[in-house]
Amino acid sequence: MEKILTEEEQSRISGLIDNARKVVICAHVSPDGDAVGSTLALKHWLTRKGKQVTVVVPNIFPDFLQWMPGAKDIKVYLKHEETVEPIVAEADLFIITDLNDSARMQELEACVMANPAPKIMIDHHLNPTDFCQLVISRPDMCASAEVICHLLYQLGELEQITRDEATCIYAAMMCDTGAFTFNSNRAVVFECISHLLNRGIDKDKIYRNVFWTYSIARMRLTGYLLYVKMENLPELHASIITLTNQERKMLGIKNGDTEGIVNMPLQISGMRLSVFLSEDTEHDGVVKVSLRSVDDFPCNDMSAQFFNGGGHKNASGGKLYCSMEEAIEKVREAIKSYAHLLK
Repeated sequence: MEKILTEEEQSRISGLIDNARKVVICAHVSPDGDAVGSTLALKHWLTRKGKQVTVVVPNIFPDFLQWMPGAKDIKVYLKHEETVEPIVAEADLFIITDLNDSARMQELEACVMANPAPKIMIDHHLNPTDFCQLVISRPDMCASAEVICHLLYQLGELEQITRDEATCIYAAMMCDTGAFTFNSNRAVVFECISHLLNRGIDKDKIYRNVFWTYSIARMRLTGYLLYVKMENLPELHASIITLTNQERKMLGIKNGDTEGIVNMPLQISGMRLSVFLSEDTEHDGVVKVSLRSVDDFPCNDMSAQFFNGGGHKNASGGKLYCSMEEAIEKVREAIKSYAHLLK
């Protein structure tokens, strides 16, 4: 296991937590498995330490993560502003996890930043911005949950965590690595997993809960998108899949049913890049962009240059403020621009 804090940082985070009574833990907009798992792991840990803890996320998260211990207690800001705002205003400590910039909280950002209480960032994304008093950022790690695992180890807490805490950490790491199929070659990742297994987690059940709980609508959606909506560009080793809100309604798609779709074209022999475009269900005129790649193709560079986004080399995301037709043309432009790295 790794020590990720200096002695001064370790003393500082311990002091901030010891002095806090009401803690609010926040994550990024459209929370994924790492965001949900990391926030819940921290919630369980700090609750055991006698803190009053609330997890607040900007908007809804996928249904397939609802099984996680404590997920039903997460407050969704866009659904319950009147309930969430007083909780945020009364917090005397914030822990911001799985995001590197306050803007990634979107509508929740102003509410959180209006409170001058200390803020701690725990993250693994590149280029963290300076909006927290203590920044614990490790872009070399596979997930924010892995950062938390090393943090707990350094604080002498890892062997005391509960099964629920270990379950949340493992699920978060598993989600951000595609069940440990990418960004997980460091031996210490599996050292973390061994510690979590020792806390009694059922890793096989966690996998089934995340990846083998599809609805009939999800199964039909998969066939529809791959057969009807996937545009294959074999000469560029890339593919584009699109989904409109009209199609969501037609197929009865629920939140989370599209999770993992972007990875599927990468199973095609020779494919290096997959792009999934989906209309935002909460904002008109916004198209969400998900990118996945293999080997050394830099999704994060493409996302930053063309899609107002960023992320990791093999897994990134962004947004376009235009119609779906315009978004498709933008993606084609981006792919052609990176043709020298795709061929």
